[in-house]
Amino acid sequence: MEKVISTGLLAYGMSGKIFHGPFLENHPGFKLRAVTERSAKNAEKDYPGIISYSSVDELLNDPEIELVVINTPNNTHYEYAEKALEAGKHILVEKPLTPSSAEAKSLFALAAEKNLQIFIYQNRRWDSDFTTVKEVVESGKLGKLSEVHIRYDRYKSAIGVKAFKEEPFPASGLQYDLGPHVLDQAISLFGIPLSFHKILGKNRKDTLVDDYFCIHLTYPDSVNVFVYSSMLVVDIQPSFIVHGTNGTLVKERADIQEEQLLKGIKPGTPGFGVEPEGKEAKLTTINSAGERHTEFLVAKPSNYGSVFEAVYQTLVHQQPFPVTQEQQIAQLEILES
Repeated sequence: MEKVISTGLLAYGMSGKIFHGPFLENHPGFKLRAVTERSAKNAEKDYPGIISYSSVDELLNDPEIELVVINTPNNTHYEYAEKALEAGKHILVEKPLTPSSAEAKSLFALAAEKNLQIFIYQNRRWDSDFTTVKEVVESGKLGKLSEVHIRYDRYKSAIGVKAFKEEPFPASGLQYDLGPHVLDQAISLFGIPLSFHKILGKNRKDTLVDDYFCIHLTYPDSVNVFVYSSMLVVDIQPSFIVHGTNGTLVKERADIQEEQLLKGIKPGTPGFGVEPEGKEAKLTTINSAGERHTEFLVAKPSNYGSVFEAVYQTLVHQQPFPVTQEQQIAQLEILES
């Protein structure tokens, strides 16, 4: 690598340990220099020699750090993103970028003024299940699309312990937690919708925030896309169903990366990102004679390292980052509505 980008993590909880640290370590173009740990100092065990700062300001004042990963609670993203930009750092921000589109526009303007980059960590674009769906849609095998369903469901009836998700802070609730994933997948496939209609629900006992959403996105040529999420689905349904004039595609949410990372399996390890057998997508098509044909599609291995490679290519070679400013603004306008 002709350049190595010195990087700092603002937190070392699950996201820092699972979704960022291993990929920064695995990419030769990044050096994980420092992390913020206010109390327990755990990063040193995983990354000997890493600097552990006790405050965000200390990390942002480190002159060697060029890129800061903002992986703190949703309601702090705007504050820390603004501070990092003012400190002259490029930023990679976990979803959602900010609670509101107005705040996002303010950050993009500040970044442009300072000639800095804002990257949004939309890692689910690189899930094996989604990349399979994307490949089939773009192949045209389904003909003219009519109806698309994208789901991300869980069963968690108890109120969680993370206040920023369960109490009515800015960017709390399920729509801001999982909504950015499914909305980004829809927008990355079909673009910014012509219109949308959103339904929110509160179904768990004593919940203070939404734990269900359904958003209907309308597109040209009568393409209707529905994105959903619920905290109360016992029997998890297929996460992707795509109907077209020539067939139907059905796919489970089967990406294995998070499970592997939680087990300590690192990117670059043989078998990383490879879906288990039995999780293949089911593609059923019909020809002009009315004959049906069914095939099962094996997903290609997936790797969230693609996010960091895209960041690197933008910073070093000025290549466009795949998650655009316009897409993020459109996502937030839907979420805040």
